[in-house]
Amino acid sequence: MKKMNLVIMLVCVVFLSTAVIAVAKAERGVTDTEIRIGQWGPQTGPAALWGAIARGTGCYFNMINAEGGIYGRKITYFLRDDGYMPPKTKAIVKELVEDKQVFAFASGVGTATGMAVKKYLHNKKVPWVGPAAGSTHWAYPPTKYLFSDYPLYCDEVAILIDYAVKKLGKKRIAFLYQNDDFGKEGYYGIELALEKHGMKLVAAAPVELMDTDLSSHCMKLKAAKPDCVLMWLLPKHGAIILQTAAKMGFKPQWMTSSVLSDTPIMYKISKGLFKDVIFTTFTELPDSQHPLMRKYKQAHDRFAPKDRWGIFFYAGFGFVEPMVEGLKRCGRDLTAENFVKAMETIKDFQGIGPKVTFGPNKRQGSRSEFLAKCVEGGKTVRLSDWITPDIDVNEVVRRLRK
Repeated sequence: MKKMNLVIMLVCVVFLSTAVIAVAKAERGVTDTEIRIGQWGPQTGPAALWGAIARGTGCYFNMINAEGGIYGRKITYFLRDDGYMPPKTKAIVKELVEDKQVFAFASGVGTATGMAVKKYLHNKKVPWVGPAAGSTHWAYPPTKYLFSDYPLYCDEVAILIDYAVKKLGKKRIAFLYQNDDFGKEGYYGIELALEKHGMKLVAAAPVELMDTDLSSHCMKLKAAKPDCVLMWLLPKHGAIILQTAAKMGFKPQWMTSSVLSDTPIMYKISKGLFKDVIFTTFTELPDSQHPLMRKYKQAHDRFAPKDRWGIFFYAGFGFVEPMVEGLKRCGRDLTAENFVKAMETIKDFQGIGPKVTFGPNKRQGSRSEFLAKCVEGGKTVRLSDWITPDIDVNEVVRRLRK
């Protein structure tokens, strides 16, 4: 009897030890059949137009799941509306990590919102791929679990300045920017880009997030007599400044970042005044016949027919294409550590955006964009091939964080 009890005890010990080891090896947000991925994105509030990015990501994941998932695992996607408010972003991310147990975060709109959770995600060892903002904060310096593929705002501004000066012959350039890290990345970038041409800004005006009247901003810019104005703004502010300028008879060449590259929307909300605006963009144009674009449009028609097909929507595919590639490279052995190693092997990967390369000490996957112009009806004309600027990012970082 004693021997039998001893055997039973030994069996129990082995069983419990095995169970403990299994629990220890369990990866947050990963099971034999599931990968949990989260995203915050403004479905309401001042940046709601950018919320289509997060919905596009959901459509992309639906397409991946319909194809069988990734090595038999389907993606369970958690989208939360943060209203472009950093405190809300923090609460959402904590809930998704600690309650929903997500494995990773995809994209996520905004510089300030992303900065509100960057340290938390790193400390929790949560992978984050494709922040929907061209901030230097994501990759300069690099951090282990964060991979950025949105070209930098300072790169965008350098591309625009080179075109304005060299191709259009502009000599007096002004800047209108959102008064936060998003706008300031552009501000220090434009300062440095102009210095290369022996030039300085003739005027600069910051815009607060909740501003609704930009008359004083427009008067300041007009008084400086610029022949070109770059705007680093929310869509609503882009529309307001164009309408205000038109009323004042102020007609410079307007240029902008990719954040206003959804030309049908901008044309509509500006009442046609977005026509002739030149901008940078990070992905194929809406009517592109690129094979992936045709495939993604079919996914849109199947899984999200009520959403408008536009650059912000399918950007939600593009920003996380490298994430899916990394998941595939892990095979069945999906852990945060293995995912990081897999992402670091990505070289010259190209989906619907520029080529993307990561590495052990490289977390900014791409710095290339191309130029385009809005024409009648909100349609777009491409002006260039992919361009990689030579602006000194480290100097922009130094000025931004001094």
